[in-house]
Amino acid sequence: MNVKILFNGSSLQDGLSVGWGVSFLIDNRILFDTGEKGYLLANNIKKLEINLSDIENIVISHDHWDHTGGLWDILKKKSNVRVYGCAGFSDEFKSKVKSGKGQLIEVNDFTKISKDVYITGEIKGEYKNKDISEQAMILDTKMGLTVITGCAHPGILEILYKVKKKFSDKQFYCAFGGFHLMNKQPRNIDSLVTEFQKIGITKVGPTHCSGTEAENIFRETYKNNFLTMKVGESFTV
Repeated sequence: MNVKILFNGSSLQDGLSVGWGVSFLIDNRILFDTGEKGYLLANNIKKLEINLSDIENIVISHDHWDHTGGLWDILKKKSNVRVYGCAGFSDEFKSKVKSGKGQLIEVNDFTKISKDVYITGEIKGEYKNKDISEQAMILDTKMGLTVITGCAHPGILEILYKVKKKFSDKQFYCAFGGFHLMNKQPRNIDSLVTEFQKIGITKVGPTHCSGTEAENIFRETYKNNFLTMKVGESFTV
């Protein structure tokens, strides 16, 4: 499967918008998160020649502004698209999707949304001493399982363990997205990287809220199997 980076904090070339948040496009038809602002994502969609009419599903990892910001502009241009959110998302988010004529699908548990594409459904985490609902995406390819996260507020290892429990007969291949490691001590990040290797993560792309320290440690360990995750890049999993 092909992955395109539509939004993130750095870009491959001039003219592409960057900022806080992420957005990944899978096989030109499934969008995972939408970055912080609609006009920024719209610029990248135009510059990267993405056809909105090809997008069938939009998965929102969690309903924070830096992951939902571009959604509202997309819904103005493409009504009735399926938007997958957690049951625990805010009423404000849900009503805004519906009023934007999106087809809101609330997910509690593992759900298949397309051939070889799954979402974990709601996983409970915590952010600033408040409960938060988040979900991750899983791509089941010939190379193994790829797990895509928005911020991993429930814990990146907890998410990976949950995926492995569900797909016990499958091997991991890749994990990328926000790992929420900005405030972690280097020794804790080292332990986490070691666990990534133990469970068989071959390629890794920590970005967004993962933090510079974690990115550097992963880069040093994974070397050529480290994904830089710049807007405009694409890769195959």
